[in-house]
Amino acid sequence: MILIALHLAGGVALLTWGLHMVESGLMRAFGASLRRFMARSLGNRFNAFCAGLAITGALQSSTATGMIASSFAARGMMAPVTGLAVMLGANVGSTLIVQAFSLDLSWISPACLLIGMAMFEKGKGSRNRDIGRASIGLGLMLLALTLLVSTVQPAESAPALRTVLGALADEPVLNAVLACVLTWAAHSSIPVVLFVMSLAKVHTVSMATAIAMVLGANVGSALNPWFEAAKGDDLSRRRLPGGNLLLRGGACLVLLPFCSLLAGWLDSLPGDPSRAIANFHTGLNVTIAVVFIGVLEPVARLLERLMPAQPSGADADAPRHLDETALLTPSQGLACAAREVLRMSEIVEIMLRECVPALLSNDRRTVNEVADRDDAVDAFHDAIKHYVTELTRKPLGEQDQRWASAIMTAVINLEHIGDIVDKNLLELAQKKIRSQLSFSAEGAEDLRLMHDAVVASFHRAQALLVSGRRQTAEAVLADKQTLRHLERTARERHLERLRERQPDSLTSSALHLDVLRDLVRIQSHICALAYPLLERQENDEAALERADSNVVDPGWRGN
Repeated sequence: MILIALHLAGGVALLTWGLHMVESGLMRAFGASLRRFMARSLGNRFNAFCAGLAITGALQSSTATGMIASSFAARGMMAPVTGLAVMLGANVGSTLIVQAFSLDLSWISPACLLIGMAMFEKGKGSRNRDIGRASIGLGLMLLALTLLVSTVQPAESAPALRTVLGALADEPVLNAVLACVLTWAAHSSIPVVLFVMSLAKVHTVSMATAIAMVLGANVGSALNPWFEAAKGDDLSRRRLPGGNLLLRGGACLVLLPFCSLLAGWLDSLPGDPSRAIANFHTGLNVTIAVVFIGVLEPVARLLERLMPAQPSGADADAPRHLDETALLTPSQGLACAAREVLRMSEIVEIMLRECVPALLSNDRRTVNEVADRDDAVDAFHDAIKHYVTELTRKPLGEQDQRWASAIMTAVINLEHIGDIVDKNLLELAQKKIRSQLSFSAEGAEDLRLMHDAVVASFHRAQALLVSGRRQTAEAVLADKQTLRHLERTARERHLERLRERQPDSLTSSALHLDVLRDLVRIQSHICALAYPLLERQENDEAALERADSNVVDPGWRGN
């Protein structure tokens, strides 16, 4: 009995890990495209429903789709009704994946593994590598299903298993709770429903027990996005997961007392029990979508009352000064946007300051914390860009036009710096940790010197955003030459260590040179913050004379 349980647990674990590989691979390969597709599909609830279904079919995870929708709603890019329609579509999409895996696809498993491994190995640094990861995950899922069926078939005659399942046969609540907990632990209902289907296929569990477990799996699947959203303090982020839990989870709880009645109806239908379970799972979520998609407005209003948006100052990493009433007065609105640019620069400064020390020390925890801050940078970028765009829809004076252009330049370059840290330096840190690489003591010191120079230059750029002084702008531009000298020196010293065949330098050479390159790229974006000021002052030297006495930041306004 212990050996059978171990094999079953291993099969479910392999199924869950394969699902995770498919989700992460496709998200890395097509995540931006999927987000754009969702953004274009927000015209009405029916388009949103189809978008949720399609994205879940691609990612094989309704939880991932729910988190994308929640992030859109938190940024004000998606209405609550539209978001709830996306969640309904995601629920149906996850059942179609179960339908596909209920077919005999075991012969595809080795093909997926071979093709995926070839793409993963040959596609380093490209999208093909991520597609290969997803293909490997799909092969592992199919292999896991084959292992589960082969394990469950002889388990049917095990006395201990029969005793346990017999004790649970008349306890639909316990069966539902068990499936709910398993789904919560697996972060997906797909492996749990497939496991239940494997048990039903060989008559290890009764149809009533299988139905109860499917209902519990649906509740567990609705709980996962809720727990993810509940990590923050903003109650409004929980609206979509809460609405999904209310609709999907509530419907399943209502049906739980009728498991025996539903089992009798399903047993009367032709086909094997596993196919009946798959059809019930799909029919359940389609019915929930059909019943509730037309009455989402009152549900959305209820959620808004129960989970109000937090005050603008409650989240330290959220825009708080973009006053909608200030849009009527361009100079006031631009001042609000400028304040948010300064706050955005503070988050980017933290990311920049901590990334290289974390890379040098192999500090995985700090790497993850810095990566999480990139979401806040993206939120500031989107919010400020949208706000300034609204301001520029009205006719602006020449000075306000220059000010708006400077704000947009700053926002774009700050977002680029955050992306280089997140998608380049932190990826290099993860690679260094995974490969257990280390720099030589001299190489690490060179990287520290360059990093310190870049951080100091960024601090001068932050001062430039506040003061608007020409001398500060010129100092920022001079930093570029200083960093170029440091980069050449570090590169020459690194080549000298390679000629001396120092082991650490040989194994980490590519990584070392990539870090140097990315720091130079960051310095270029820092310098870009100074160019608008110098260009404005070339056209109007009088602006510099009034810089110290102007109440509104002259560096932004270009007075």
